[in-house]
Order: sequence, then C-alpha cells, then structure tokens
Amino acid sequence: MAKFKDYRIEETEALRRVGKALASEERLEILRLLYGDGMIIGEIAKKTGLPASSTSFHLKILEQAGLIRMEEQPGTRGNTKLCIRKVDYITIDMVKKNPDVDEVFSAEMPVGAYSSCEVVPTCGLWDENGPIGNEDLEYCFYYPERMRAGLLWTSAGYVEYKFANGVPRNMETKRVSVSMEICSEAPGYREAWKSDITVWINGADCGTWTSPGDFGSRRGRLNPASLPNGSTQYGMQMIWEVRDDGTYLNGARIADTKVEELRLSEKSFVTVRIGNKPDAKYVGGFNLFGKNFGDYNQDIILTMEY
Repeated sequence: MAKFKDYRIEETEALRRVGKALASEERLEILRLLYGDGMIIGEIAKKTGLPASSTSFHLKILEQAGLIRMEEQPGTRGNTKLCIRKVDYITIDMVKKNPDVDEVFSAEMPVGAYSSCEVVPTCGLWDENGPIGNEDLEYCFYYPERMRAGLLWTSAGYVEYKFANGVPRNMETKRVSVSMEICSEAPGYREAWKSDITVWINGADCGTWTSPGDFGSRRGRLNPASLPNGSTQYGMQMIWEVRDDGTYLNGARIADTKVEELRLSEKSFVTVRIGNKPDAKYVGGFNLFGKNFGDYNQDIILTMEY
C-alpha cells in the first residue's frame, strides 16, 4: 500500500532514539551479547551484572530505537521475554534534504511479486512453511504461490518488478531509491563468493555492487524454523538512490545515471530489475530476502520524492 508521510519528523525522532540508545556503555554491552543468539532478560542481567529492573529499562530503550526486538516466550514461571538483536549496521544520512521536495511516495513489493524473471539453478523460492515447488526448476518461479515467498535465489539472471508510480503527473520526481536485503548465491553457502549485482530502473543502468559473499555462517535473525541451517541465512541492506547529480549506493556514488534519465513521468508504473549482467566479472547470482527472513524485516522498497 502506498504511504505518504512526513519523513523529516520521523527521521529526526528515529535519530534521537538511536542516539539515546547508543549513549550508554551498558546498552552497547547488551548489543554485543545479543550478536549471536537471543537471550531472555534474566540471562542478560546475569551476564552484565545489572539488576533485572535496570536491564529491563535498557532493553526498552534499545527496542524503541529499533535495535532489538522482544518476543514473549513461555517460561517455568509464566511468560518471559526473549531479546533478539535486529541490525548489524546503522546508516545515518547527513545529506541535506532537497528543499523542493514536498511529498514522498513509498511502496513495498514482496520478493515473489516479480513481473518477469530469468533464473538459473541453483534457484528456488521459500515461504514460512518451506520451499515453494521444487528447487532448481525454473517453471516453479511461475507458480501463483510465489507471491508468498520471503526468500528467492538464483545463480544468474534477473527478477523484474513493476511498482505503481504514485507521483502525480504534474509533479517532478527529485529523487528515487530502491532498498533491499540481498547477497550472492552459491550452493549451500560460501562466505567468500563474489557477485556483481546490478539494478536497473526503467531500463536505465543504476550501477553495480559487488556482493562479498553468500552468508550462512549464522542464522538470519528473522528466519522461520522451516529454513534449515547450512544454507543462505541473511544478506546486506543495500539502497540504490538516484539523485539529480548521479546514483549512490548506501551514500557512496557509484554511477552517473541521473533521475531525469529515468523518465519517470512517462508511465503509470516504475520497473525495477535486479540481477547479474551476462558479461559481469563475477556472475555469482543473488538471494533476495523479504519480510520475516534474513536480518531486516522489509520487502523491496521503492521511494520517490517529489
């Protein structure tokens, strides 16, 4: 569903909460403890030497900042809360916001809701209950059940999505971004398995990122129990952003493509293609993670500022 928000207020509040959460050695120590596995509040209090009341206070601040999540679990004396770390990286955008931008259109697309694809074994789809169809068979990518997928992988090729273009025709788009959790694809997993992954918006090449590997040495923080160990577990959160002076990846310039070259006002939809170029140096495939999979609870997010 399209969302119209005042992002200036939301970003300021989010930054304030993160700053508060990190301005404490006790809370930093709790984040370190939660790096590998989740813990209940009592375990955290014991390992840090803090009283249970102080531990709960610090955990609440970390949860409000979006750095951890707490889930109720049955215990021997009623319910207890399992604390799980949510993020590995925090990116703070210090770029001055465009004063000409008045509105933001944002939409999320499930990873299985692609409009076209070209996949190569190893390939497959997974939802919270298990595999969708059979792995390594291309025709399974056309099952209607693909819409439920929270994880998609292929050793080469691409997937392409069509997003609704919610910017009014009489308005000029100033900036467009695409956010996703993604990594390379190797049989099983290989931490050092490079892949040159490119994003195209409306057919325009918006730059290539070399994924360092296919990550599976630990479980993804959101993965359902149906996804086994020994396979890909999580990716990296990557944001392609096309501005009026070029294209940026997580804030670093990677291409000369400018937002005017995307010709966004010409159609009622925006195409986003993600994949490997056939002549790339590293054709190492890709894994795409959606909600309830990997480390970041998001689908593919398109944002347009105008």
